[in-house]
Amino acid sequence: MGHLSEDLVNSALESYDKGTMMRAQIFEGSEKLRFLQIEVTDFATELIARYQPVAKDLRFIQSSMDAAYGFSRFGRYAYDIAEVLETIGPLRNCDKSQVSQMARTAKDMIKLSVKSLEKLDKNASQKLYMMDDSVDSIFRNHLKKVLTQTKKRNFEPRCYVSALLILRYLERISDHACYIGDSVLYVVTGDPSPRR
Repeated sequence: MGHLSEDLVNSALESYDKGTMMRAQIFEGSEKLRFLQIEVTDFATELIARYQPVAKDLRFIQSSMDAAYGFSRFGRYAYDIAEVLETIGPLRNCDKSQVSQMARTAKDMIKLSVKSLEKLDKNASQKLYMMDDSVDSIFRNHLKKVLTQTKKRNFEPRCYVSALLILRYLERISDHACYIGDSVLYVVTGDPSPRR
């Protein structure tokens, strides 16, 4: 699920950057992630009911459900990004630098969250939150910029609205990457996230 969700986000961002329409393909992948999340939840529930795990085993099962939800959300946000392009249309003359900057960080966060789950790396959580702070800053700065640019003569609403929507989806992706890091921290240490 982690790698599929990573591929979907990468495809959606490439679609935005190149102006290609990929909504149908990304929707298909997003739906696959949603069904996989349901399977994980069903399997986890069965494990709990049949074996009554405790301590680290129970934490691992709970965290697996949380991570599956996070991966499913990555897929949904990838679809939302693809839908922005489909709805607004090609954005050839728009400044995409803010989206590109945040996209690099969000993609790194997805990779780190997947890797932390695979290796049960409890230290990834703190790094993810540091990266999330930079994502939040980019989003707030762009929002302020949009509010001031509306008064300028050459204001192009399609460019600003599309970027703002995509930045918001990337901001949510980064939040879910942090939640996956929190889940790993919880499996390994038994402690909830220090930021929750």
